[in-house]
Amino acid sequence: MSNDKRRRASVGHLEAAFGVSLDPDLLQRALTHRSYAYENGGLPTNERLEFLGDSVLGVVITTALFHNHPDLPEGQLAKLRASVVNMRALADVARGLGPDGLGAYLLLGKGEETTGGRDKASILADTLEALLGAIYLQYGLDTAGIVIHRLFDPLMAESAGRGAALDWKTSLQELTAALGLGVPEYRIEGTGPDHLKTFTAWVVVAGNRYGGAEGRSKKEAEQRAAEAAWRTLADEDDQDDQAGRDGQAGANGRTGRDGSADRDEPVGPMERAERAAQTEQADHLAQAMPADVAAKQAAAEQAAAEQAPAEQAQANGARSTGGNGTRASVEPTGADATGAAGDRGTGLRRA
Repeated sequence: MSNDKRRRASVGHLEAAFGVSLDPDLLQRALTHRSYAYENGGLPTNERLEFLGDSVLGVVITTALFHNHPDLPEGQLAKLRASVVNMRALADVARGLGPDGLGAYLLLGKGEETTGGRDKASILADTLEALLGAIYLQYGLDTAGIVIHRLFDPLMAESAGRGAALDWKTSLQELTAALGLGVPEYRIEGTGPDHLKTFTAWVVVAGNRYGGAEGRSKKEAEQRAAEAAWRTLADEDDQDDQAGRDGQAGANGRTGRDGSADRDEPVGPMERAERAAQTEQADHLAQAMPADVAAKQAAAEQAAAEQAPAEQAQANGARSTGGNGTRASVEPTGADATGAAGDRGTGLRRA
Protein backbone atom coordinates (compact mmCIF):
# COMPACT_ATOMS: atom_id res chain seq x y z
CA MET A 1 0.00 0.00 0.00
CA SER A 2 1.40 3.43 -0.93
CA ASN A 3 2.12 6.05 1.71
CA ASP A 4 -0.79 8.21 0.50
CA LYS A 5 -3.27 5.33 0.66
CA ARG A 6 -2.01 4.28 4.06
CA ARG A 7 -2.41 7.84 5.34
CA ARG A 8 -5.98 8.14 4.00
CA ALA A 9 -6.96 4.77 5.43
CA SER A 10 -5.71 5.52 8.92
CA VAL A 11 -6.12 9.29 9.23
CA GLY A 12 -9.05 8.69 11.58
CA HIS A 13 -6.57 7.42 14.19
CA LEU A 14 -4.69 10.71 14.01
CA GLU A 15 -7.89 12.75 14.41
CA ALA A 16 -8.89 10.56 17.34
CA ALA A 17 -5.59 11.42 19.04
CA PHE A 18 -6.54 15.09 18.84
CA GLY A 19 -10.20 14.47 19.69
CA VAL A 20 -11.47 16.48 16.70
CA SER A 21 -12.15 15.92 13.00
CA LEU A 22 -10.57 18.28 10.51
CA ASP A 23 -11.68 19.43 7.09
CA PRO A 24 -9.88 17.05 4.66
CA ASP A 25 -8.27 19.91 2.68
CA LEU A 26 -7.07 21.60 5.85
CA LEU A 27 -5.74 18.34 7.25
CA GLN A 28 -3.85 17.55 4.04
CA ARG A 29 -2.26 20.98 4.00
CA ALA A 30 -1.17 20.63 7.63
CA LEU A 31 0.57 17.37 6.76
CA THR A 32 2.26 18.62 3.57
CA HIS A 33 5.99 19.17 4.02
CA ARG A 34 7.65 21.58 1.61
CA SER A 35 9.69 18.76 0.01
CA TYR A 36 6.47 17.03 -1.09
CA ALA A 37 4.94 20.30 -2.29
CA TYR A 38 7.92 21.14 -4.50
CA GLU A 39 7.92 17.69 -6.07
CA ASN A 40 4.22 17.94 -6.87
CA GLY A 41 3.81 21.20 -8.73
CA GLY A 42 4.12 23.68 -5.89
CA LEU A 43 1.25 22.65 -3.62
CA PRO A 44 0.67 24.87 -0.57
CA THR A 45 2.88 23.73 2.30
CA ASN A 46 2.13 23.56 6.01
CA GLU A 47 4.48 26.43 6.87
CA ARG A 48 1.83 29.14 7.26
CA LEU A 49 -0.21 26.84 9.50
CA GLU A 50 2.95 26.09 11.48
CA PHE A 51 3.51 29.83 11.99
CA LEU A 52 -0.06 30.18 13.30
CA GLY A 53 0.06 27.06 15.45
CA ASP A 54 3.31 28.14 17.10
CA SER A 55 1.61 31.32 18.33
CA VAL A 56 -1.53 29.50 19.49
CA LEU A 57 0.54 26.94 21.40
CA GLY A 58 2.60 29.69 23.02
CA VAL A 59 -0.48 31.62 24.16
CA VAL A 60 -2.19 28.56 25.65
CA ILE A 61 0.91 27.25 27.45
CA THR A 62 1.91 30.70 28.74
CA THR A 63 -1.62 31.37 30.06
CA ALA A 64 -1.72 27.99 31.79
CA LEU A 65 1.65 28.52 33.46
CA PHE A 66 0.62 32.03 34.55
CA HIS A 67 -2.51 30.74 36.31
CA ASN A 68 -1.01 27.48 37.61
CA HIS A 69 2.02 29.15 39.24
CA PRO A 70 0.84 32.50 40.68
CA ASP A 71 3.91 32.83 42.89
CA LEU A 72 6.60 32.22 40.28
CA PRO A 73 8.52 35.20 38.90
CA GLU A 74 8.73 35.91 35.18
CA GLY A 75 12.16 34.27 34.82
CA GLN A 76 11.01 30.95 36.25
CA LEU A 77 7.83 31.00 34.16
CA ALA A 78 9.98 31.52 31.07
CA LYS A 79 12.10 28.51 32.02
CA LEU A 80 9.02 26.35 32.46
CA ARG A 81 7.66 27.43 29.09
CA ALA A 82 11.01 26.75 27.40
CA SER A 83 10.98 23.22 28.80
CA VAL A 84 7.54 22.58 27.28
CA VAL A 85 7.60 24.54 24.02
CA ASN A 86 10.76 23.36 22.29
CA MET A 87 11.54 21.19 19.32
CA ARG A 88 12.46 18.07 21.26
CA ALA A 89 9.38 18.18 23.48
CA LEU A 90 7.05 18.77 20.52
CA ALA A 91 8.64 15.91 18.59
CA ASP A 92 8.14 13.56 21.54
CA VAL A 93 4.47 14.53 21.73
CA ALA A 94 4.14 14.01 17.96
CA ARG A 95 5.64 10.52 18.18
CA GLY A 96 2.85 9.55 20.60
CA LEU A 97 -0.02 10.53 18.27
CA GLY A 98 -1.95 7.64 16.76
CA PRO A 99 -0.82 4.03 16.74
CA ASP A 100 2.30 4.76 14.65
CA GLY A 101 3.08 8.36 15.60
CA LEU A 102 2.59 11.50 13.55
CA GLY A 103 5.42 10.55 11.17
CA ALA A 104 3.29 7.86 9.55
CA TYR A 105 0.90 10.50 8.18
CA LEU A 106 3.37 13.00 6.75
CA LEU A 107 3.47 13.89 3.07
CA LEU A 108 7.19 14.00 2.29
CA GLY A 109 9.29 14.33 -0.84
CA LYS A 110 11.48 11.47 -1.98
CA GLY A 111 14.64 13.01 -0.56
CA GLU A 112 13.20 13.47 2.94
CA GLU A 113 11.61 10.03 2.76
CA THR A 114 14.92 8.32 2.08
CA THR A 115 16.84 10.28 4.74
CA GLY A 116 14.52 9.43 7.63
CA GLY A 117 12.33 12.51 7.49
CA ARG A 118 9.42 10.72 9.17
CA ASP A 119 11.31 10.72 12.46
CA LYS A 120 13.17 14.04 12.19
CA ALA A 121 12.49 16.09 15.30
CA SER A 122 12.28 19.37 13.37
CA ILE A 123 9.72 18.02 10.87
CA LEU A 124 7.59 16.37 13.56
CA ALA A 125 7.58 19.51 15.73
CA ASP A 126 6.71 21.77 12.79
CA THR A 127 3.90 19.47 11.63
CA LEU A 128 2.40 19.27 15.10
CA GLU A 129 2.31 23.07 15.25
CA ALA A 130 0.71 23.13 11.79
CA LEU A 131 -2.02 20.77 12.97
CA LEU A 132 -2.66 22.94 16.02
CA GLY A 133 -2.93 25.93 13.69
CA ALA A 134 -5.46 24.02 11.56
CA ILE A 135 -7.53 23.15 14.63
CA TYR A 136 -7.51 26.81 15.67
CA LEU A 137 -8.65 27.92 12.20
CA GLN A 138 -11.53 25.46 12.10
CA TYR A 139 -12.71 25.50 15.71
CA GLY A 140 -11.27 28.59 17.40
CA LEU A 141 -9.10 29.15 20.47
CA ASP A 142 -11.28 27.37 23.03
CA THR A 143 -11.17 24.02 21.21
CA ALA A 144 -7.51 24.46 20.30
CA GLY A 145 -6.81 25.10 23.99
CA ILE A 146 -8.61 21.88 25.01
CA VAL A 147 -6.52 19.89 22.50
CA ILE A 148 -3.28 21.52 23.65
CA HIS A 149 -4.05 20.81 27.31
CA ARG A 150 -4.88 17.21 26.41
CA LEU A 151 -1.47 16.80 24.76
CA PHE A 152 0.77 18.99 26.93
CA ASP A 153 -0.61 18.93 30.48
CA PRO A 154 1.48 15.86 31.42
CA LEU A 155 4.60 17.62 30.13
CA MET A 156 3.79 20.81 32.05
CA ALA A 157 3.29 18.80 35.24
CA GLU A 158 6.59 17.00 34.72
CA SER A 159 8.43 20.28 34.13
CA ALA A 160 6.92 21.86 37.25
CA GLY A 161 7.88 18.79 39.26
CA ARG A 162 11.53 19.27 38.38
CA GLY A 163 11.54 22.48 40.43
CA ALA A 164 15.07 23.72 41.08
CA ALA A 165 16.50 21.31 38.55
CA LEU A 166 14.96 23.43 35.80
CA ASP A 167 17.34 26.25 34.96
CA TRP A 168 18.79 28.10 31.98
CA LYS A 169 22.01 26.08 32.07
CA THR A 170 20.00 22.87 31.77
CA SER A 171 17.86 24.33 29.00
CA LEU A 172 20.94 25.51 27.11
CA GLN A 173 22.61 22.12 27.38
CA GLU A 174 19.47 20.42 26.06
CA LEU A 175 19.32 22.88 23.14
CA THR A 176 22.98 22.53 22.19
CA ALA A 177 22.65 18.74 22.34
CA ALA A 178 19.62 18.86 20.02
CA LEU A 179 21.55 21.11 17.60
CA GLY A 180 24.66 18.94 17.70
CA LEU A 181 26.81 21.78 19.09
CA GLY A 182 28.42 19.97 22.01
CA VAL A 183 28.52 20.88 25.70
CA PRO A 184 28.58 24.58 26.71
CA GLU A 185 31.66 25.85 28.55
CA TYR A 186 31.56 28.76 30.99
CA ARG A 187 34.14 31.52 31.66
CA ILE A 188 33.92 33.65 34.81
CA GLU A 189 35.65 36.90 35.79
CA GLY A 190 35.29 38.64 39.15
CA THR A 191 35.85 42.31 39.87
CA GLY A 192 35.66 44.46 43.00
CA PRO A 193 36.54 43.84 46.65
CA ASP A 194 35.94 40.42 48.16
CA HIS A 195 32.92 41.56 50.15
CA LEU A 196 31.29 43.21 47.11
CA LYS A 197 32.38 41.25 44.06
CA THR A 198 30.61 41.40 40.74
CA PHE A 199 30.95 38.40 38.46
CA THR A 200 30.77 38.43 34.68
CA ALA A 201 30.10 35.18 32.82
CA TRP A 202 30.40 34.10 29.21
CA VAL A 203 29.37 30.80 27.71
CA VAL A 204 31.26 29.25 24.78
CA VAL A 205 29.31 27.05 22.37
CA ALA A 206 31.00 25.51 19.34
CA GLY A 207 33.75 28.14 19.51
CA ASN A 208 31.35 31.11 19.75
CA ARG A 209 31.09 33.22 22.90
CA TYR A 210 27.76 34.47 24.28
CA GLY A 211 26.71 36.39 27.35
CA GLY A 212 28.86 38.92 29.12
CA ALA A 213 26.19 38.75 31.83
CA GLU A 214 26.77 40.06 35.33
CA GLY A 215 25.64 38.73 38.70
CA ARG A 216 26.39 39.07 42.41
CA SER A 217 27.37 35.40 42.45
CA LYS A 218 29.01 33.04 39.98
CA LYS A 219 25.80 31.02 39.74
CA GLU A 220 23.67 34.06 38.96
CA ALA A 221 26.10 35.27 36.28
CA GLU A 222 26.26 31.83 34.66
CA GLN A 223 22.47 31.55 34.64
CA ARG A 224 22.13 34.93 32.91
CA ALA A 225 24.83 34.04 30.37
CA ALA A 226 23.11 30.73 29.67
CA GLU A 227 19.80 32.51 29.13
CA ALA A 228 21.40 34.95 26.68
CA ALA A 229 23.03 32.09 24.78
CA TRP A 230 19.81 30.04 24.72
CA ARG A 231 17.78 32.90 23.28
CA THR A 232 20.42 33.74 20.67
CA LEU A 233 20.84 30.13 19.51
CA ALA A 234 17.09 29.54 19.41
CA ASP A 235 16.64 32.66 17.28
CA GLU A 236 19.51 31.68 14.97
CA ASP A 237 18.02 28.22 14.47
CA ASP A 238 14.65 29.75 13.58
CA GLN A 239 16.35 32.10 11.12
CA ASP A 240 18.27 29.20 9.55
CA ASP A 241 15.00 27.32 9.07
CA GLN A 242 13.37 30.36 7.46
CA ALA A 243 16.39 30.97 5.23
CA GLY A 244 16.14 27.35 4.14
CA ARG A 245 12.51 27.84 3.15
CA ASP A 246 13.22 31.09 1.30
CA GLY A 247 16.23 29.61 -0.46
CA GLN A 248 14.25 26.53 -1.42
CA ALA A 249 11.47 28.66 -2.93
CA GLY A 250 14.01 30.67 -4.92
CA ALA A 251 15.77 27.53 -6.14
CA ASN A 252 12.51 26.14 -7.45
CA GLY A 253 11.76 29.42 -9.22
CA ARG A 254 15.09 29.21 -11.03
CA THR A 255 15.48 25.56 -11.73
CA GLY A 256 12.00 24.07 -11.78
CA ARG A 257 10.69 21.31 -9.56
CA ASP A 258 12.43 18.11 -10.46
CA GLY A 259 12.53 16.75 -6.93
CA SER A 260 16.21 17.62 -6.44
CA ALA A 261 16.01 21.22 -5.28
CA ASP A 262 16.50 20.37 -1.59
CA ARG A 263 20.18 19.77 -2.30
CA ASP A 264 21.07 23.47 -2.31
CA GLU A 265 18.73 24.55 0.48
CA PRO A 266 20.34 26.53 3.31
CA VAL A 267 20.06 24.40 6.41
CA GLY A 268 20.04 24.79 10.17
CA PRO A 269 22.62 23.44 12.63
CA MET A 270 20.98 20.02 12.96
CA GLU A 271 20.95 19.36 9.23
CA ARG A 272 24.50 20.72 8.90
CA ALA A 273 25.56 18.08 11.42
CA GLU A 274 23.78 15.38 9.41
CA ARG A 275 25.46 16.49 6.20
CA ALA A 276 28.85 16.55 7.92
CA ALA A 277 28.30 12.93 8.94
CA GLN A 278 27.40 12.03 5.36
CA THR A 279 30.55 13.77 4.10
CA GLU A 280 32.67 11.87 6.60
CA GLN A 281 31.11 8.60 5.44
CA ALA A 282 31.88 9.48 1.83
CA ASP A 283 35.51 10.18 2.78
CA HIS A 284 35.79 6.75 4.37
CA LEU A 285 34.42 5.13 1.23
CA ALA A 286 36.90 7.04 -0.89
CA GLN A 287 39.79 5.86 1.28
CA ALA A 288 38.61 2.27 0.91
CA MET A 289 38.52 2.51 -2.91
CA PRO A 290 41.05 0.27 -4.72
CA ALA A 291 44.09 2.18 -5.98
CA ASP A 292 43.52 1.43 -9.68
CA VAL A 293 39.88 2.55 -9.48
CA ALA A 294 40.86 5.71 -7.63
CA ALA A 295 43.54 6.48 -10.22
CA LYS A 296 41.08 6.08 -13.09
CA GLN A 297 38.53 8.31 -11.35
CA ALA A 298 41.17 11.00 -10.70
CA ALA A 299 42.29 10.89 -14.33
CA ALA A 300 38.72 11.27 -15.55
CA GLU A 301 38.14 14.23 -13.26
CA GLN A 302 41.37 15.88 -14.44
CA ALA A 303 40.43 15.39 -18.09
CA ALA A 304 37.01 16.91 -17.50
CA ALA A 305 38.57 19.90 -15.74
CA GLU A 306 41.00 20.51 -18.63
CA GLN A 307 38.27 20.17 -21.25
CA ALA A 308 35.84 22.60 -19.59
CA PRO A 309 37.71 25.86 -20.46
CA ALA A 310 38.04 24.86 -24.13
CA GLU A 311 34.35 24.03 -24.36
CA GLN A 312 33.47 27.33 -22.67
CA ALA A 313 35.63 29.31 -25.11
CA GLN A 314 34.06 27.51 -28.05
CA ALA A 315 30.57 28.24 -26.70
CA ASN A 316 31.43 31.93 -26.24
CA GLY A 317 32.66 32.10 -29.83
CA ALA A 318 29.49 30.48 -31.11
CA ARG A 319 27.35 32.98 -29.27
CA SER A 320 29.26 36.01 -30.55
CA THR A 321 29.45 34.99 -34.24
CA GLY A 322 27.10 33.46 -36.74
CA GLY A 323 27.82 30.33 -38.78
CA ASN A 324 29.42 32.42 -41.59
CA GLY A 325 31.78 34.25 -39.24
CA THR A 326 29.59 37.35 -38.89
CA ARG A 327 28.29 38.54 -35.57
CA ALA A 328 24.93 37.01 -34.82
CA SER A 329 22.01 39.14 -33.67
CA VAL A 330 20.74 38.10 -30.27
CA GLU A 331 17.28 39.14 -29.22
CA PRO A 332 16.95 40.00 -25.51
CA THR A 333 14.78 37.64 -23.52
CA GLY A 334 12.57 38.33 -20.53
CA ALA A 335 13.53 37.35 -17.02
CA ASP A 336 12.43 33.99 -15.79
CA ALA A 337 9.05 34.62 -14.20
CA THR A 338 8.35 31.15 -13.02
CA GLY A 339 9.29 31.78 -9.35
CA ALA A 340 8.27 29.64 -6.45
CA ALA A 341 4.59 28.83 -6.28
CA GLY A 342 2.73 31.21 -4.04
CA ASP A 343 -0.13 30.52 -1.73
CA ARG A 344 -2.89 29.38 -4.07
CA GLY A 345 -5.54 29.46 -1.39
CA THR A 346 -6.58 26.73 1.01
CA GLY A 347 -9.78 25.63 -0.65
CA LEU A 348 -11.16 25.04 2.84
CA ARG A 349 -14.75 24.68 3.86
CA ARG A 350 -15.85 27.01 6.61
CA ALA A 351 -16.49 25.29 9.92
